[in-house]
Amino acid sequence: MSPLNLRAVSGRRALLLIAICIAIALVVAMWLLPPRPRAQGGPLAPEFPSGLEWINSERPLQLADLRGKFVLLDFLTYGCINCIHVIPDLHALEEEYGDSLVVLGVHSAKFEHERGTENITRFAQRYGIDHPIVNDRNFEIWEAYRIYAWPSSVLIDPQGRVVGRHAGEGVFTAFDGLLSELVERADANGTLDPAPLDLAASAPSLPGSPLRFPSKVLAHEGSDRLFIADTSHHRIVVTDLEGSVLAVIGSGEPGFRDGSSSEAAFLRPHGLALAPPDVLYVADTGNHAIRRVDLTSGRVTTVAGTGEQEYMFAIFEAPALEHGLNSPWDLLWLDGRLYIAMAGQHQIWRYDPATEMLYLHAGSGREALADGPLRGSALNQPTGLATDGELLFIADSEASAIRRAGLEEDSKLDTIVGTGLFDFGDVDGSGDEVLLQHAEGVAWHDRMLYVADTYNNKIKRIDPLSRTATTIFGSGEPGWRDGSDPLFYEPTGISAANGSLYIADANNHAIRVADLSTGEVSTLELSDAEGLLAGPESTEYFGATVALEDQRVREGPGELLLEISLPRDYKVNDLAPLHVSWSVEGEAVTVEPASRETIEAHPEYPFSLMVPAHFTRGESRVTAELDIYYCREGAEALCLVDRVRLVVPVTVTDRGDDQVRLARTPPPVPTGM
Repeated sequence: MSPLNLRAVSGRRALLLIAICIAIALVVAMWLLPPRPRAQGGPLAPEFPSGLEWINSERPLQLADLRGKFVLLDFLTYGCINCIHVIPDLHALEEEYGDSLVVLGVHSAKFEHERGTENITRFAQRYGIDHPIVNDRNFEIWEAYRIYAWPSSVLIDPQGRVVGRHAGEGVFTAFDGLLSELVERADANGTLDPAPLDLAASAPSLPGSPLRFPSKVLAHEGSDRLFIADTSHHRIVVTDLEGSVLAVIGSGEPGFRDGSSSEAAFLRPHGLALAPPDVLYVADTGNHAIRRVDLTSGRVTTVAGTGEQEYMFAIFEAPALEHGLNSPWDLLWLDGRLYIAMAGQHQIWRYDPATEMLYLHAGSGREALADGPLRGSALNQPTGLATDGELLFIADSEASAIRRAGLEEDSKLDTIVGTGLFDFGDVDGSGDEVLLQHAEGVAWHDRMLYVADTYNNKIKRIDPLSRTATTIFGSGEPGWRDGSDPLFYEPTGISAANGSLYIADANNHAIRVADLSTGEVSTLELSDAEGLLAGPESTEYFGATVALEDQRVREGPGELLLEISLPRDYKVNDLAPLHVSWSVEGEAVTVEPASRETIEAHPEYPFSLMVPAHFTRGESRVTAELDIYYCREGAEALCLVDRVRLVVPVTVTDRGDDQVRLARTPPPVPTGM
């Protein structure tokens, strides 16, 4: 998109520029003064326009459908870090007020790429948002409600009147007290309808996959290892550079817990940095913390952050474990220091393991594209870091810019490409004519920068000396395709090793490998012979549970028949075997083996697996747990996982069949590829 076309698309550019400045001031003020919604004295809330696209709802919604409920409108654009910070508050309000409150997202996009409904759907899946979201692509609802900043919230009472507004973060604090008072009043005067409201508000199901929205990747050719931030699985996956799984760090259960690699818990981790001799640092973004992994023992410890988000304005150094961080997004280890891209407050910090202190390195905390002395300059949601050993290179995503910072305190920060918060597009070239779109990853290799130009679905090469940018992989269209004409879907992380780029292709749930010498792109095939990606045994089951109808069999010898089907044009992935485990409650059914087994080879799907059993009069419940790795014909590297528990009650009498049948219907398949 040319600059001229961009201005045509963004006719409100000046208004939005003012809006973002106001938003910055409001976010700062929010942390200095207790935020309070502004009561609105009773005007009716504007109705939603017809013809808009909705996600997490089977039908378009109207406010008139929601009479009797409090409605909280969340105005967002999904690349905005402040909007991401609001998500936990919305979940907390939904839990606190239950059927008295309906939360609706209103997505009014800043970036052109964010206007796509499918892209908004992927964002909702990534962050576990299941309330309805309307795609306000033309700012119709935004203008009707006179919104001027992301994020903003509007509270509507059961009679359809606006009773509160708030701009910025801190949404739970802003509305909790007000809602408590108003819900009690509405309940007393009979205007509140406490009955559950069926909005069909559940996110579309995603097929299982070994990786879920991987955000960052770190390739280390010296040790032949690849570290993958498996972000929406809340864990780190370690493979060799060919894709053989070596270890999984983290239980996969979201949380904030230190311990062994199988016990520790993360929350949407992103950036990774490797420090000698064998230490991995993890930006535990959702927990606003930095975690240290001893790769020899597998032990995970917290070295910075408290688990709570905190704005550290007017602070230049702090004990690392006494302050909360603010969405650390990427990490870089250099000369005994850990550099942190602190996306939430638009700064670069560094952590010193020797002193266990945090130090501000660059950025004033103001969101702007401003060069100058390190601490007097300004950044815009930095999300990627790289180095040539002498300088830091920064993917400054909200300004669609690549920045450069010195390492010494008297150094400066300047801009390689990028011109402002609302200057974005897809233009190769030199200097200020270059346009990126929310680039989130950057890597240094052979005197060049390689950039994950996320919203353009491209990989670009930038010469920092000539300020020249060139597309080397990707057409700009979202999708998945290997070869010399590849497609990506929101690539977010990038790392170089052995003449190749390893790319975290987030919305394809895959790691792509781009060979710089041949120009060919392939998808890394994960080989998981030990079943490490399925996760450790746990009392909490994270797969799907399917309850089958009761079955009646006759007393005596018999068998369990397991029938497995796959979707049309899909096949088993032979890099990972089928894992099956059986368990039985009650004494009416005896089965051998009764524990987990691995089936290295089996016929093509659909296929049947027969297990001998013995039936004795009475009742039992038979459970089969399956981990099936499968892929589409012609796309073998895009491995999916069907993790399912089949449960069937069995009654044994003196008559009936001698076989218990457990059938697995075809699991879901991805769309948009």
